[in-house]
Amino acid sequence: MAMCSARRTLTASLTVAMAGALLAAPAMAQDKYPSRPIDVIVTFGPGGGADLMGRKFAQLAEPLLGVAMPVANISGASGNAGLTRLLTDAADGHSVATLIALSVSAWAAGIGNHNPDQFAFVGMMQSSPSMLFVNKDSKFKTFKDLEDFAKANPGKLRCATSGYGTMDDITLKYLATKGIKIVNVPFAKPAERYASAVGGHTDLIYEEPGDVAQFLKSGDLRPIIVFDESRHESFKDVITSKELGLEINDLPNFRTIAVSAKTDPAKIATLGAATAKILATPEWKEFCSGTYTCTKPLSPEETKETVKKFYDTVKGYLEKFPTTAEEKAASKKK
Repeated sequence: MAMCSARRTLTASLTVAMAGALLAAPAMAQDKYPSRPIDVIVTFGPGGGADLMGRKFAQLAEPLLGVAMPVANISGASGNAGLTRLLTDAADGHSVATLIALSVSAWAAGIGNHNPDQFAFVGMMQSSPSMLFVNKDSKFKTFKDLEDFAKANPGKLRCATSGYGTMDDITLKYLATKGIKIVNVPFAKPAERYASAVGGHTDLIYEEPGDVAQFLKSGDLRPIIVFDESRHESFKDVITSKELGLEINDLPNFRTIAVSAKTDPAKIATLGAATAKILATPEWKEFCSGTYTCTKPLSPEETKETVKKFYDTVKGYLEKFPTTAEEKAASKKK
């Protein structure tokens, strides 16, 4: 009888242990991160800088994180449509998005309802000053040529931009205060913006060099000014806004990868560690060099500080150059 009782006790113990193991298995699977594909939301259309960066990030992150990284373009409202999608997805680290300077500038202008505190940042991927470019057949050989024409013919020049309330818009409004009045012509799709300048449908384009690298290398576009304090190492013959006495040198065009601020810090750290490895790879260095966007690595915390500082800087500019209700409405439609 004692032996039977012992067997029953052992059997019961094993049953309890097996049941516990079965219950624990799903929990352990859930604790593994990432446990399934990570969606990469590109917040602008195909062919632009955000699209190229997001796809290169996904390509290099897949082997590091061990899961698929499918990319989807969700464009509109200066990137805010895609960012809204990110914030409505579960904050479990299985959705990330491109978050770039243009979108942050739009927030400061009241286009979209987002702010830096809603996001956590995996890291700073790219950064570059912006420039004004003209096409190869333009009569403007220097910025002085353009300045003289604009002052003599206010409102006759048309500049392709990414929208209102952006760095593009702020810079054109600043130039107008110096007597250089240029019409802002927004394009929702990057490819259309580039084509407008290359084809002569607009007189110039405000852009960073990486986004129009193919046209620079083919000679179809030429830079005539860089909005920075020092000359660009790849365009040493192009004069800076600082040299011309223009105080519009602090609007870098950066790109980050972001998640919801509600995401588990441990998962953000995992993504951050993978990003640091990506930035150190020869493939990424070749990519950023080819797009003139290489920048020093920043931690998730440093990246957020940079984004918040930029947001405050744009806010300051927009107090001087506010975005009108009509401009906001037009931007939200794009």
